[in-house]
Amino acid sequence: MIAYLDGQLSFKEPTYAIIDVHGVGYGVHISLQTYATLPGGGDRIKLFIHHLFREDAQLLYGFANADEKSLFLDLIGVSGVGPNTALGMLSAMQPADLRLAILGENVRAVQAIKGIGAKTAQRIILELRDKMKKSGVVPDGPSYRQQTSNPVREESLAALMALGFPKPTAEKSVDDALRTDPTLSVEDVIRQALR
Repeated sequence: MIAYLDGQLSFKEPTYAIIDVHGVGYGVHISLQTYATLPGGGDRIKLFIHHLFREDAQLLYGFANADEKSLFLDLIGVSGVGPNTALGMLSAMQPADLRLAILGENVRAVQAIKGIGAKTAQRIILELRDKMKKSGVVPDGPSYRQQTSNPVREESLAALMALGFPKPTAEKSVDDALRTDPTLSVEDVIRQALR
């Protein structure tokens, strides 16, 4: 079983990456959240891996952090939720926001994710709500908000995290800069955050 891959990023696109580990290229399915944290090609990266064995294939699913992998495993444990659906859910919402929606029994928020119907949303909440409460999982982010795609925000956030900023600090700095001037470029946002 592969727990993580530590190697050179050879290729990336929003749902897939190839990591070269000592001359062997591993194809890894990723979420948009993980994609946003990946540096440019050629850089060394480490992804937490879920190695899925099927009759016809062996698939690798990669995550930038253990929290995202943990939520992915919880989601695929729900009847009717496969790995691609779980990746779609993690691409649509931050893990903390998704957990908050589940803990708050917010069916509408979970159902707003593409490919999730009312019955599936209710099943996810029913099966995971109590498990999350028992394990003491408390989301470490603000209250639920629908994830909106802002490439300047995502790239700025990924760059600051690559520089070693903790995610909450990086998010606050980027959001403050964009709140002041929404037309800033990635470079300007990073400059303001570094001040």
